[in-house]
Amino acid sequence: MAVAVGGASAISACVDEQDDIDVPTGTDDDSLPERQHAWDGFLETDDDGNVQPPEHHVLVALSLEAKLDDGDGDSFDDARETVETSLRTLERAYEWSNDGLLFTIGYTPSYFDRFDGELPEAVDLPEPEPLTVSEDPAFDEFDAVIHLASDHADVVLRAEEALFGELEELNDEPVEDDLTGVFERLDDHRRTGFVGEGLPAEHTDVGGVPDSVPEDAPFFMGFRSGFRESQATEDRVTIEAGPFAGGTTQQLSSMGIQLEVWFEQENHTQRVMKTFSPEHAEKDLVGEVGEALGASSGLTDERIEATEADATNPGVVGHAQKAARARENGNPLLLRRDFNTVDGDSPGLHFLSLQRELTEFRAVRDAMTGADLDVQTLNNGIMGYIFVDRRGNYLVPPRSHRSLPPASPE
Repeated sequence: MAVAVGGASAISACVDEQDDIDVPTGTDDDSLPERQHAWDGFLETDDDGNVQPPEHHVLVALSLEAKLDDGDGDSFDDARETVETSLRTLERAYEWSNDGLLFTIGYTPSYFDRFDGELPEAVDLPEPEPLTVSEDPAFDEFDAVIHLASDHADVVLRAEEALFGELEELNDEPVEDDLTGVFERLDDHRRTGFVGEGLPAEHTDVGGVPDSVPEDAPFFMGFRSGFRESQATEDRVTIEAGPFAGGTTQQLSSMGIQLEVWFEQENHTQRVMKTFSPEHAEKDLVGEVGEALGASSGLTDERIEATEADATNPGVVGHAQKAARARENGNPLLLRRDFNTVDGDSPGLHFLSLQRELTEFRAVRDAMTGADLDVQTLNNGIMGYIFVDRRGNYLVPPRSHRSLPPASPE
């Protein structure tokens, strides 16, 4: 809960709750990857080889200060240097790992609209929009978001505070510059969360989080996710051509979850059917929280092809089963880095995905929505239990263009 609150008092609370932790320092050389989203090789894996995401996350929403924006985007040189210096302070202070700090900065279509030039053809960055007839989300129309992630809650909090001039040192590294004067921090759009075994069950004191959330589950809805063979690789989601080669696109959907209905009106078998597929439940493939699945969600070609038939008999289709229909030559299109949240004192999910093109997210989302299937809403995967409140699309440039990039870098 401390990360959700933020600020100096939250940092103190984190320190009080943990033993003295020696967080490894980082580097200021060019050994860091050009891809901002190159996280997987620096994260731990479980016994099945699945990448384990950092436990604590903060999404810091940013709006460019009006005094910098003269309408043509050509007066940013000093501001670009300030942003780069601030981000390099984070890299010097903390190792690029889950035990230190991982982060990205991404930019919205609204940010790039101020430039005369257009984004290169290789960059697919449409404005966010509703993706079903029942959706009415707000949209991220500010300029940028910084995603901070670490296994240590106090690390993400300190990094956020250092970026905005609240700390003079960060892990013994002097903070010589910060983002104040370049970006305004939009506290109303700050988002936080967590992911990892046992963490959701620690939030049963929050309204809408029932005691029946499994003790070992890494996600609120009770099952593991991010299976190695069911995730796109970092190579697959990386832009390949043009000045933003080495970057990626990021989609962020913030949604509420009806957890009490999910756990109190559905039994474990029904939850397995709606999360994975009816055959997963029939053959007991999942285990209590997905531990039996190993490195794959278990969606074989046959189970994916059975989606339409399952909609008729037994009249239930699985969330993962539907989404897998959008794979390309059997390969997933999205790299998910989503996490649970109790923002607003209610359970939810910040669904963060990386993909080469945002049209690929749309294809997966359309498949997951299942509008083409003749099935009741409450049996249509998890569609009846999640509700999108907000959505944003971002370009995450390569590291060399991460600081206030123009639309068409040379």
